[in-house]
Amino acid sequence: MASGVFGRSDAEIDQLVRGKRSGIAVVGFGYIGTVIGAVLAERGWPVTGIDVRQHVVDEINAGTTSVREPGLAELVSNNVQAGRLCATTDFSAVADNDFVIVTVGTPLGPDFEPIVDDIEAAARAVGQHLRAGHLVTLKSTVPPDTTEQLVQPILEQISGLRAGVDFGLAFCPERLAEGRAIRDLTSIPVVVGGVEERSARACSTLWRHTLGVESVVVDDPRTAEMIKLADNLWIDLNVALANELAKVCDRLGIDVLQVIDAANTLPKVNHNVNILMPSMGVGGYCLTKDPWFVNHLGQSLGLELVTPRTSRTVNDTMPVYTFELVKQLLADRGKPLETSRVAVLGIAFKNDTGDCRLTPTKYTVALLEESGCDLSVHDPWVTDDEAVSVTTIALTPDIDSAVKDADALVFLTGHRQFRQIPLVRLAELAAPDCVFLDGRNCFDPAEVRAAGLIYKGIGR
Repeated sequence: MASGVFGRSDAEIDQLVRGKRSGIAVVGFGYIGTVIGAVLAERGWPVTGIDVRQHVVDEINAGTTSVREPGLAELVSNNVQAGRLCATTDFSAVADNDFVIVTVGTPLGPDFEPIVDDIEAAARAVGQHLRAGHLVTLKSTVPPDTTEQLVQPILEQISGLRAGVDFGLAFCPERLAEGRAIRDLTSIPVVVGGVEERSARACSTLWRHTLGVESVVVDDPRTAEMIKLADNLWIDLNVALANELAKVCDRLGIDVLQVIDAANTLPKVNHNVNILMPSMGVGGYCLTKDPWFVNHLGQSLGLELVTPRTSRTVNDTMPVYTFELVKQLLADRGKPLETSRVAVLGIAFKNDTGDCRLTPTKYTVALLEESGCDLSVHDPWVTDDEAVSVTTIALTPDIDSAVKDADALVFLTGHRQFRQIPLVRLAELAAPDCVFLDGRNCFDPAEVRAAGLIYKGIGR
């Protein structure tokens, strides 16, 4: 039985964390939970992943994971073999670990309200095994006040213990980007909001010594909860700005990346202007969800917010806009879309991941399917099982077959495998006068044109 961390002196907690003389339970072993668990195990902690899905637990205990993140499979395999990482469906494992990290999901409801059922269920299960000395950290993306008004009362009621007195409780927003999550976890500052000062200090000590990152301590959990939403709303709004600039530049025949690169040299306050990249759409679990969280939050507070709806509306237009670009590019060559052969390259929502959750590519592909064109789809990162959530067309296993005799190459992601293929080879495989739509603005237009292909980017 672990001896507890919360309630000790700062010096004792510091020594305990440095010596890793305890264990960490990660509740919810999905994408974020698996990354956090594997990295903490790699840093020397005994980590137990807790998940209600038996197949997830079986995978981890076999040293494998279906989460496709660069470097993650190796971390899982190595740390399971080393005995530092295991998984279970049994929440009683909570009792044997001083640190409990909750990373279960919060999907959107039909009215864009956050569904916190899984958070509530996790809190009830953790509460049954909570003891004095535990430090519980919530990392799920949730509306402000969830930690203190939902999770804390459940934990206290079921355990009979008091947060901030008998056990520690804090919120630390997850701030990882898919495709570089391991690097982000070990480099980006961790935001910490504790229910009181001792919880915040204990939580900060864990992340500082284990990951070597700065802790940004804020007043309370509700502030930390709002920070994650603010980050993702900023990103979505910034991309919406880039996308509307791209549309204007398309009409004017200007390269939007030249505009953005030069605009970003202007100093403003403590930083330069920082306009992000336009693309064929925004997808994934967080950026498509969190602005609606903020919008719903505004409504619950009697506020009519405009920016969350604006960013979502703008970014949701991009898949259709991309389809229309393909159609126009082919028409300019005298090729009707419905009689053309089109190769879609990449359907994941992000470069160098196989994640198709809420991918914007789904809508572009659906329009291409409806057009009646001869369509092939290839994505080296996406499994056949995952692909069915995007398209009814079976994936073409290799890029050569997908590109063969194509009138249009439509890059909806910029996977590194695509960027490494010699462009001349693509031109040789494709039909004469082939158009090349760069939906992620990942390629050099001059190089594409030099290979004999007709280049078009989003805003380029």
